[in-house]
Amino acid sequence: MKKAKIYKPNKTATQSGLGKTDKWILEFEVKDPTKNPLMGWESSSDTYSELKLEFSTKELALNYAKKKKIDFELIEPKKRKVVKKSYADNFLN
Repeated sequence: MKKAKIYKPNKTATQSGLGKTDKWILEFEVKDPTKNPLMGWESSSDTYSELKLEFSTKELALNYAKKKKIDFELIEPKKRKVVKKSYADNFLN
C-alpha cells in the first residue's frame, strides 16, 4: 500500500476564523508527478493522489490506516499562539 499522511489542515491565509479546520485528513503521497505536454499542467497517472479522506477525530484516522494496513506519517498540529490585541493599542504608543 502507498504511504499516506494524516494531518489537521491549517486555516487559509484569507480566513480569519477557524472554519473547516476541525477534521483530520488522510491523504496519499503523490509519486513522480509529470507535466502534461499539451496544457503544461502537473498530472499523474496515480489515482490515489486524488483521494482525501476526512475523519472527525485523530483516533478514527489512525484506526482506519492500521485496519487497511496503510503506511502513514502523523503530522501533529502546532499550537496557535493567540495574542490578544485591542484597537486602542494602535494609538497608545
